[in-house]
Amino acid sequence: MTTVRTRVTILVSSTALCFGAAIGSATAAPLPDASDSLRGASPSAAPTGPPPNVDQRTHSTKPVYDYTNAIRESVYVDTSMDSDSDGKTDVIAVDIVRPSETALTGRKIPVIMDASPYYSCCGRGNESEKKTYDENGVIKKMPLFYDNYFVPRGYAVVGVDIVGTNRSTGCGDVGGKDEIDSVVAVINWLNGRNSAHTADGSPVTASWTNGSVGMIGKSYDGTLANGVAATGVKGLKTIVPISAISSWYDYSRSGGVPYSDDYMPWLGGYVGHDSAACDAVRADLGDNDDDETGDYTKFWAERDYVKDAKKVKASVFVTHGLSDYNVQTNHFSQWWDALAKNNVPRKIWLGLEDHVDPFEFRRDAWVDELHKWFDYWLQGLPNNVMREPMASVETAPDVWNDYKTWPATKHAVPVPLAAGKLGALGKGTVTVTDAPELTEDDIVASPSEVIAGRQMFLSAPLPGAIRVSGTPTVTLRIKADSTTTPITARLVEYGDAARYSGVRRTGPETCYGAKTDYDDGCYFPVEKLTAQSDHGIVSRGWIDAAHSNSLSKPKPLTPGKWTTVTVPLRAQDEIIPKGRILGLAVTLSDVEWTSPNDTGASIDIDLAGSRLNLPLTTGKLTAPTKVAPLEVDITTPSQRPDLHDPKN
Repeated sequence: MTTVRTRVTILVSSTALCFGAAIGSATAAPLPDASDSLRGASPSAAPTGPPPNVDQRTHSTKPVYDYTNAIRESVYVDTSMDSDSDGKTDVIAVDIVRPSETALTGRKIPVIMDASPYYSCCGRGNESEKKTYDENGVIKKMPLFYDNYFVPRGYAVVGVDIVGTNRSTGCGDVGGKDEIDSVVAVINWLNGRNSAHTADGSPVTASWTNGSVGMIGKSYDGTLANGVAATGVKGLKTIVPISAISSWYDYSRSGGVPYSDDYMPWLGGYVGHDSAACDAVRADLGDNDDDETGDYTKFWAERDYVKDAKKVKASVFVTHGLSDYNVQTNHFSQWWDALAKNNVPRKIWLGLEDHVDPFEFRRDAWVDELHKWFDYWLQGLPNNVMREPMASVETAPDVWNDYKTWPATKHAVPVPLAAGKLGALGKGTVTVTDAPELTEDDIVASPSEVIAGRQMFLSAPLPGAIRVSGTPTVTLRIKADSTTTPITARLVEYGDAARYSGVRRTGPETCYGAKTDYDDGCYFPVEKLTAQSDHGIVSRGWIDAAHSNSLSKPKPLTPGKWTTVTVPLRAQDEIIPKGRILGLAVTLSDVEWTSPNDTGASIDIDLAGSRLNLPLTTGKLTAPTKVAPLEVDITTPSQRPDLHDPKN
């Protein structure tokens, strides 16, 4: 079951405020014929001398190429798969925007790629932009600002319709091998290892590129970037996954507790082709997702990119919202940890926001950082991006702290539990009986009261500020009256304050890069909202008790026998000020956030054998700057908006 709370978006019309104007023609030479550019025509002599798009003093690319007259191409890349079983191999539609001047001079350029299932069904970005085409079916407008900004600086921007979506053929398998391979096929074509053709069937090569590819994208698009990087495909130099999934198992459930039923076939139908063949593929998704058991199976292993992190050769720039309960924070943290174990070059930005692109909430700094990142990894320019602090974390609305590494600590502090107390060693037991009717508001309210179905543990007021940085867990020694039960844990901080509560669209528009009559590269910004409240959720987590020791081979509990269960909470980075009180709320099934298979149990918790494991640091910490609440109507951000949301 998916629970979504309404979020109001306010539109403000205004004259665009542009940071980049249209760029005039940079050459007097005639533009290459479109048919020649598609067939990879190039001049007889290779270019010499420094690239005109590189500022040798700042070691950065500059906008010298004419965006208005850029080459716009649509090609179809061949594959070896037949995912819709029609007897024909699938082809992948690829739309390209690149400078015409580099085609004339023969200077080879790198590629920035956004592979997506959303180009026709839902759109990209906060304004739900879709691909548009001219009367000949050639790309006219690419969504987002990437082509406006980067093409004048000497990049090609490539939009890939993954298998089974938009103008590609076949049927998608929602994060599976076919979708990943459809993107790999395009990277192979860009590196001369695969074939492609135009709409009329004419062969076409990518002789205009040096084969260096950087993938970027939010949500499903960033998920594809993670999955493709986990293949180790040659030519992929860097990825920038934004609010991205790292394991589809962990997107659809938590420790064996499903968030909803039959999500995978539903999503495949939402983004993919409407055909009987694809209906059959989606039926297979539903037959193999094991929603009834919550088990991790071969089906989910195919869609688990974390286990293949050792294959990643590309650098990775991760960005994620710490309030994201669509693609939850365990996705970036487990991916980040796996990359660290394999010494992958990496960088991370963590904002307060939920499922929001940093282009929306830290726009100028984000564009500048992307520019440096791609210049370093795709253009080979010796800037300082890899000498900057590894992590940048938003600690209050629009207040950012930089850190040398992330998380702040690799070790969790064991915090003991006593009856009603957090931080005191207890004896004896407490009992929790399932109360599915409890909402989160019920659970976290009135923390000092006894509420049936909830066990609350409260700390004393904090003697100093602490920074929770990493992934908390809760270890519980339990005795149940059932063979399994969901267990839910919430870490709460109590104290009156103005807390982040979402974003809303505002104005005026700001513009990035060059423009044409049909693509101005201008977008509405957003502003942060805060709301005064007496508590904030630090982290949540869910586990099916029988899956605690193994997600693939659950072990039923023996009623009346003690066992130890660990509830994984979601990764967090938060500075909690002096004087606040921490609360740990333990309940069983949670029908507001999940779709549990088992309800109605009761457990005893052995206090001496239970604890909260908290990754924290103390010392010279500056509590977040006090932020006054805005005088607006504020709605709570969506708990778990569907992945297909047009803003994803």
